[in-house]
Amino acid sequence: MLKKALLFGLLGAGVFTVGILLGHFAIEKSGPPAPEWLDDVSRDVNEGLIERFIKEVDNIQIQENLRVLTSVPHMATTEGDEKTVQFMLKRWRDPDSGLDDAWREEYMVYLSFPNSTSPNKVTVVSPSDTVLFTAREKELAYEPAQNDPDVVQPYAAYSPAGHPKGKLVYANQGKVSDYEYLNTTMKVDLTGTIAIVRYGGAGRADKAINAFPFGVIGVLVYTDPLDINDGRMSDVNETYPHSWYMPPSGVERGSFTSQFGDMRTPYLAAKEHTYRIPEADIRGIPPIPIQPIGFEDAYALICELGGQAAPADWRGAFNCSYNIGGPGFKSISSYNNSDVKLDIYNKGELRNSSNVMGVIRGSVEPDRYIIYGNHRDSWVHGAIDPSSGTSVMLEITRVLGRMVKKGEWRPRRSIIFGSWGAEEFGLIGSTEYTEEYYSKLRDRTVAYINVDISVFANATLRVQGSPNVQSVVFTATKQVKTPGSDSTSVYENWIRFFNRSSPTHGLVPNVAFLTGSGSDYAAFLHFLGITSMDIAYTYDRSKTKARIYPAYHTAYDTFEYSSKFIDPGFTSHQTVARTAGNVLLRLADSLLVPFNCSDYAEGLEQYLSVSLENFSDSLATKGISLEPLKNAVANFRTAATSLNKMIRDSTLAKETPLKVRRINDQLMLLERAFLDPLAFPEKYGYRHVIWASKSSPVPTFPGLADAFARAQESNLPTDWSQVHKHLSIITQAIEGAAYTLGDVI
Repeated sequence: MLKKALLFGLLGAGVFTVGILLGHFAIEKSGPPAPEWLDDVSRDVNEGLIERFIKEVDNIQIQENLRVLTSVPHMATTEGDEKTVQFMLKRWRDPDSGLDDAWREEYMVYLSFPNSTSPNKVTVVSPSDTVLFTAREKELAYEPAQNDPDVVQPYAAYSPAGHPKGKLVYANQGKVSDYEYLNTTMKVDLTGTIAIVRYGGAGRADKAINAFPFGVIGVLVYTDPLDINDGRMSDVNETYPHSWYMPPSGVERGSFTSQFGDMRTPYLAAKEHTYRIPEADIRGIPPIPIQPIGFEDAYALICELGGQAAPADWRGAFNCSYNIGGPGFKSISSYNNSDVKLDIYNKGELRNSSNVMGVIRGSVEPDRYIIYGNHRDSWVHGAIDPSSGTSVMLEITRVLGRMVKKGEWRPRRSIIFGSWGAEEFGLIGSTEYTEEYYSKLRDRTVAYINVDISVFANATLRVQGSPNVQSVVFTATKQVKTPGSDSTSVYENWIRFFNRSSPTHGLVPNVAFLTGSGSDYAAFLHFLGITSMDIAYTYDRSKTKARIYPAYHTAYDTFEYSSKFIDPGFTSHQTVARTAGNVLLRLADSLLVPFNCSDYAEGLEQYLSVSLENFSDSLATKGISLEPLKNAVANFRTAATSLNKMIRDSTLAKETPLKVRRINDQLMLLERAFLDPLAFPEKYGYRHVIWASKSSPVPTFPGLADAFARAQESNLPTDWSQVHKHLSIITQAIEGAAYTLGDVI
């Protein structure tokens, strides 16, 4: 979850670039270049170095990293979090295997916590206020880690405090359409009710935001065993501690906000002196109290509801009919005529949160950055989210740091490592970093690599990213072996699970598009327009319907859970480290930035094809043509093909550094060309017109897809005008991007 940018001051960046490189050009014209300069310019990626890196990445080291990182709960800004800050600094300052420099950066951010002396409660109360049922306040402990006093009670961060009481209704996933169905089709009066909804279908905060206009006064949210456990419900022999499945008392914590970054300092870095908006002006958080509960408690409530049976697609794994409520409970229920009451005592606080930063300085282009990051904070012990990624990052820095300390290697470009704070509260650390260093990062960053949850499970690689990273990822994955095999590459295994048919390359692994704000890549991609990717190992979708690993954001996400059920032996962690490190080295060391803009053209053509199929006929009846968009995509393809041909036809090692730098800047800045700060005024932090989040299920250009969906529903001329507007925005952005790939004039 992250944010922003404008179609940056490219002129300023260009002047800076020319100023640096004219010196090299003058040397070449005035006489033979210095031998060390020629060596630097001629150097391409060192395959021997990459092979050595792959060999030295150690799964046992990763395992020990994870053991230390998960030794205590480390929720953002807590004592446990500070311990992980000190651990990261110690490792990155190690005299034998540390980085060139490491430091901490502080932000004063607005977070939300439960009240430790007045825990949140969910009860069923009779008309005489007798408590008939109380939901579990803390998860059941199956191992010592879950009994740690610093395990925070399950709660919904940023839910307002309050004490709503009302009749219960079941509202499926809390989508607008779900509340509309109850209100309009089922004729249920939602005024003054408490809704119980399941995770999925809508964002956490949206479940309450959507409910509020219908008169709902409080919301309960739970994880249905159908969505996370493949229907398994018993901790006697089916769920954790016997398998990876969430036990009945497990509760998914989370940040209940639809925006990212510090909410009181929008578009400003949250330093101590920064102006803060009033709490009352914060947007994107629940307007009514909301509280997560375990499915054991949801079962006890939902199966007692009266009223009509819910539609078939609203039903989960419970062996009851999922009635929607009258509202309220069945007449034969012991809860008949009773209300559900929420007592929520959450409070907002300003807290100091730390990013831990480290750097390996580049030898030739130190002002060009490859950034590798992951957040450090967790809801509880966080073995998978996020410490699997942090343990991988620490192993990558150990191997590379040792090479640097021994004087055996230094990258062409600088590598910046970021251990972001307070991600779980809304991608705060990474977002504040991009806001504080906006100008520098905008002009100098080549790419951002995100490895958050490095291992969801151990079946296959999963990569999301901008289309132009496809080639470098394919190259890297062909060089790394899949866990437990000396012959099968990660690439060969990956293509079995996730693949697509490319008009250019044939059958290839599918690199999914980064279209939302699920992790710390968000601000880099959506706000700054930096080419980004997210790398992880995941599960076989044919063997489970779990929407994510079942212990996600619960007290059961521990070292024991990871080592026993997720990745015994830590070989998948090792594979991710080898793969992500390989990509990192190629981005940092290649003479030419290894991006392929023709792959970007293919991504745009894919989106265009979907738009033509879904929108052409309807738009034609409104006098709106997709021809300009078709022409823009065709022009982008022509420009990309031309640039690729120029690159192939050039012996870049013999060219002036000015030409190499010019091509690299074209490749680096391509993603920036798709930024429009005015395209989505209602979407905080989203400026990328190709990859912004959307509510429409049609997989194409987000602004166009959402505008078309609204216009189709309302058929208002003003809404069809917005379709035309977003079509023009996309067309112009693609045309502008094509121009950046051509000659200067």
